[in-house]
Amino acid sequence: MPLPAPLALRAAPTLLYGSLIAALSLALTSARAASADASQGRDGQAERPDQLVLISFDGAHDNRLWERSLGLGKRTGAKFTYFLSCTFLISKDERKSYRAPGHSAGRSNVGFAPDKADVLSRLGHIWTAHQSGHEIGSHGCGHFDGKDWSRTQWLDEFAQFDAVLAQAWKKNGAEPPAGWADFSTSTIKGFRAPYLSTGKGLFAALEAHGLRYDASTVSRGPVKPDTSQKVARFALPLIAEGPRQRPIIAMDYNLFVRHSGGLENPSKSEEFEERALAAFRAAFEAENSGERRPLQLGFHFVEMNGGAYWRALERFAGEVCGQPEVACVSYQEAIDRMAPSSSKPDS
Repeated sequence: MPLPAPLALRAAPTLLYGSLIAALSLALTSARAASADASQGRDGQAERPDQLVLISFDGAHDNRLWERSLGLGKRTGAKFTYFLSCTFLISKDERKSYRAPGHSAGRSNVGFAPDKADVLSRLGHIWTAHQSGHEIGSHGCGHFDGKDWSRTQWLDEFAQFDAVLAQAWKKNGAEPPAGWADFSTSTIKGFRAPYLSTGKGLFAALEAHGLRYDASTVSRGPVKPDTSQKVARFALPLIAEGPRQRPIIAMDYNLFVRHSGGLENPSKSEEFEERALAAFRAAFEAENSGERRPLQLGFHFVEMNGGAYWRALERFAGEVCGQPEVACVSYQEAIDRMAPSSSKPDS
């Protein structure tokens, strides 16, 4: 039934006011929702995973390059992974204490330390690296191609690495620093195979030995580590390089072979440096502006082509490691950052 006119007139302002309040309330709710969405977007941007850069060194022997790499880490804030060959903790006089699977005692494809003083200097650098937050990983001992080694043979190689590391100070005439025993027995969790040469025996031994990850395989481009198995697998990526942008393993030795056939050509050192740096930059930018998969770059404690690749590394690390949302980290830190909190190891 329609309202009487006076009541209708009195009701109109109330109805209009109610409608206005409803409209304002709806607008306020929408504004709050928009604000929340914008805030969520900003938070999403802030919570976007850092671009991880993993820089590693195989061999880790030359004491001069130990000092150079530690200085680079200090300048840039980068944390490196050093894949150590254990024969560099054995002096030549003691070389027969090591026997690689299938080889006679005292054999090594990369030699031994020249003397005990050289070993002690290296041990000091290893300890400094560990205390500075860098990671020490295993590269085995004698740098043999173990693709055909059995699980048992690999376990023997791993056991020798562990024993050499644990006893290195005393075997070379010095007392270890406090904490060395714990370091040598509990912190070596990663491995890279010499020549990146893997096989069923290796992967079986990695798990049996309690290692956390392997960094020996190769992928077509940057990929996240495969964590579907007990031992995570990292793969060095192929990256585009050179005028023709042909793919190449992101490692200094592979660049050395491409640029000069594996023969020293210091006259073109600057050219090779620029090519390497351009490849590193392009691979980084592609991930940093894209899917942000970890970018891995591998190096050796050898200056090839007049130091071209070390200089490229130093320039690259100086450019990217201090950028916002970029983290130059060790392999173990990368696993921790990418793993669900429930799967992270206890500290």
